[in-house]
Amino acid sequence: MLESTVAAIRPLDEAAMAAARELQGRLTKPAGSLGALEPLSVRLAGLAGTCPPPLPEPAAVAIFAGDHGVHAQGVTPWPQEVTAQMIANFVAGGAVVNAFARQAGASVTVVDVGVATPLPVEPTGDPAGPRLVAANVRPGTRDMTVTAALTRDEARAAVETGIRIAGELVDAGAGILLTGDMGIGNTTPAAALIAAFTGVDPAAATGRGTGVDDETYARKVGVVRAALDRHAPDPADPLGVLAAVGGLEHAALAGLVLGAAARRVPVLLDGVIAVSAALAAAAFAPDAVGAMVAGHRSAEPGATAALRHLGLDPLIDLGLRLGEGTGALLALPVVTGAVRVLHEVATFDSAGVAEK
Repeated sequence: MLESTVAAIRPLDEAAMAAARELQGRLTKPAGSLGALEPLSVRLAGLAGTCPPPLPEPAAVAIFAGDHGVHAQGVTPWPQEVTAQMIANFVAGGAVVNAFARQAGASVTVVDVGVATPLPVEPTGDPAGPRLVAANVRPGTRDMTVTAALTRDEARAAVETGIRIAGELVDAGAGILLTGDMGIGNTTPAAALIAAFTGVDPAAATGRGTGVDDETYARKVGVVRAALDRHAPDPADPLGVLAAVGGLEHAALAGLVLGAAARRVPVLLDGVIAVSAALAAAAFAPDAVGAMVAGHRSAEPGATAALRHLGLDPLIDLGLRLGEGTGALLALPVVTGAVRVLHEVATFDSAGVAEK
């Protein structure tokens, strides 16, 4: 599945992008007056292969959840059981992501791809509310400072879970996918992935996550550095990098991005977990970047390094660091607006407005 998905990913359609640029130039507004929305609309036309591109709706948020063996190194004060407890909160509709999803009219799918503790809720297929999917590859990763976090087969299984979920959501009618994540301690493997793929120093890739104190932060940087020194992951081998220092939710998110790109559907990235996974997706298939839209700039420093490496500019910058898909949901109306302009704004000729 992974190889066939990667093989299906193609470059953006140049003819559709040229048509979108030409249309932007004829709309009743000064050229360039919509700033970043204009190149975004052009890129989405290239992804869809038509101008104007389809409106990015309905939206579907996919939250992948997993736990981490590196939690044992004291990289966060939060107990690991919170991952499972927050899944119950997502399914009950009580988290921030649920509030923002209701505001945006987006569906929420929660995927247990690697939670270590028993879930307090059962899988559900209720289309009227958040859906919980059981796809546990293993109960959390191993401690990446001691051994590889995953085997290559486990990393592949998680990536292919993300590909499968992307396909299911698109087949159900989703016009845009939004990334979400949940996993206590998951900013530590995210920092390791970012350092491995971009080459930045671990200190520049590592942030404070849930707001750790100075002592815990220093320990976290040391843990990331130790894991990278132990495994020396090769960025040309993305599956190997995910296996060495990644998380199950990171691998699944990489798969979601690949699955969306193969289906020519945009994927709106959330924060640092999402962009670390996007680096892996881009290493599998460089043209997958064409399907990526950076929703926001996370307060985590590694997110900026990852976005720079991907060549993506975030749509909003609000100092967010929650995860769950919250930043992507807040950026969703911006993406929709960029496309709606191409559908609904009159041209100078049709409106009878004189050009300069």
